[in-house]
Amino acid sequence: MSQSISTTSKRLTFEEFLAYDDGTDTRYELVDGELVEMPPESQINTDIAAGLFFELAKYVPFTLIAHKDTEIEVMGRGARCRLPDLLVHTEESKAALAGATRATLTRDMPPPALIVEIVSPGSINRSRDYRYKRTEYAARGVAEYWIIDPQERRITVCQWVDGQYEDKVFAGENRIESTVIPTFELTAERIFAFAQT
Repeated sequence: MSQSISTTSKRLTFEEFLAYDDGTDTRYELVDGELVEMPPESQINTDIAAGLFFELAKYVPFTLIAHKDTEIEVMGRGARCRLPDLLVHTEESKAALAGATRATLTRDMPPPALIVEIVSPGSINRSRDYRYKRTEYAARGVAEYWIIDPQERRITVCQWVDGQYEDKVFAGENRIESTVIPTFELTAERIFAFAQT
């Protein structure tokens, strides 16, 4: 996800965030009560996300895959809500959104099975994806969190084991090993190639 920009000085509650509408199509995350603008992605990140969406649809029903359109409430010092690059629902998390006017998985709803974040250049983005979101998604009980890093050309798969994440790093022709999608056949190199075709 691209570098974020704080847009408010007043700290919002989660309920105020859900009701917030500035009349634009701008997308936001909520970080400790602060509204943070999510600028457009780089073309590399967009291509990787699109390619991975189509690949994931070979293994799970496409209706369970969300591409930058389902938010997830997470824990923090203040109200927090993230907007992942890709998300794979469980049947339960998808069902929890039935009839909702906004695709937001609140803390009282089941977590999704898998969240994917694609790291954008910059130290702020790296720290957010590798450190903060890793902790937030683990605390939320998300079974797997994939950190796709085009700059380092590696993919870190964080698997939820006994209340915390254990990491496996994949690069080159190593096949991605997933407990959520055990038959997944792609290698790290193939995923990065989505941005080169």
